[in-house]
Amino acid sequence: MKVAVIGCTHAGTFAAQETLTNHPDWDVTVYESHDNLSFLSCGIALWVGGHVAHPEKMFYATPDTLAQLGAHMKMQHTVLETNLADKTLKVKNLVTGDESVEQFDKIIVTTGSSPVIPPIEGIDNPRVKLCKNWNHANELKKSAADVKSVVVIGSGYIGAELAEAYATIGKEVTLVDALPHALGKNFDPNISEIVEQDYRDHGVTLALNEKVVSFNGTDQVTVKTDKGAYTADIAVLCVGFKPNTGLFKGQVEMLGNGAIITDEYMQTSVKDVYAAGDSSTVFYNPTQKPDYIPLATNAVRQGLLIGRNIETPTEKYMGTQATSAVELFGRTYSGTGLTVEGAKVRGIEVATTTLEQDYRPDFMPSTTSVLMNLMWSPETRQVLGASFTSQYDIAQAANVVSMAIQTKMTIDQLAMVDMFFQPNYDQPVNYVNAIAMQAVAESK
Repeated sequence: MKVAVIGCTHAGTFAAQETLTNHPDWDVTVYESHDNLSFLSCGIALWVGGHVAHPEKMFYATPDTLAQLGAHMKMQHTVLETNLADKTLKVKNLVTGDESVEQFDKIIVTTGSSPVIPPIEGIDNPRVKLCKNWNHANELKKSAADVKSVVVIGSGYIGAELAEAYATIGKEVTLVDALPHALGKNFDPNISEIVEQDYRDHGVTLALNEKVVSFNGTDQVTVKTDKGAYTADIAVLCVGFKPNTGLFKGQVEMLGNGAIITDEYMQTSVKDVYAAGDSSTVFYNPTQKPDYIPLATNAVRQGLLIGRNIETPTEKYMGTQATSAVELFGRTYSGTGLTVEGAKVRGIEVATTTLEQDYRPDFMPSTTSVLMNLMWSPETRQVLGASFTSQYDIAQAANVVSMAIQTKMTIDQLAMVDMFFQPNYDQPVNYVNAIAMQAVAESK
């Protein structure tokens, strides 16, 4: 069996590994336009902030590790054209310039995503940087020692972490976002307002609810918005990602944004063509519909499933809750499933419960509060989302609620789930139980 893997970051790496593990006699060829693979881009801000001791460990696989499994590694090769119906690829060697046409029995599309680069005046200014791949990471890290001021555009997870990293190493930071709140797509306002105050307390200028309209400057860059202007040594664009699927347009079913739609076995609408990761949709359990949520965790699971289903469809995709967490200025933020705004955008009616309580008993030498939001269906009482923040590490609470959403648990069931009590870690009623109990009380 002859298999092509197009693109090799998270999904491609795991798809190739799993395919060869299950079918060591298959002929698998990997095409990757870069000279590296499996880069953990979530570590860029940590590296800039001085928290990564060995940057080479930001890769969890190498071309050699896949080659040892039997893959034919075509690094620095780009796919110019595809005919998915005929399973043919036109490929260019970026080093030699040679081109060839190859035919396969099966094709795995793991082309990932590209940074969103809006058509803004001056966007090609050399002082406007991106934050996505290894080359971007190197550029940001090398310049970090010299720049004194930075404008970060976009306050999703990547922008939020990068702004914090620059602030903690003493840079003058401005954080710009068109939304009214930082992390506005990840958390509801009562939690976003906490991180916003932390930014202000650490000297970060917030330019929220402001849309960037132009960039200009030579020695520095001035970021002009619809409400003001901010000048710095560099600006870093972190406004999101889009599926890198232009090669396949018109050949497979896609969402409007270009994300390739797959079934529960990672099969596209074209037989023997599979897709995973940032180039494809996910099945979003809180809405029970396909969605586009580019996360490394989704990419890894989907890549593994391709390798397990590529011969015979056997293991179904369980879907995702888009569970995630971030630490900013010593405070943890974690969430899973829907927020109030996320539900509104998707046309889902939710009830919301908010609770704040200390994570462990007051007789302990110290404790601190946990602020929690729980989203649930007023019709079915099913848990649909949750978010948490505390100076205590409550990251794993999101994983607990993620399992509740995935198993379609109700607020009544979550309230009574068996969780231990130990004064070092929690109250007699664990805070996850407590927020669910509060929701039950409010539902009556």
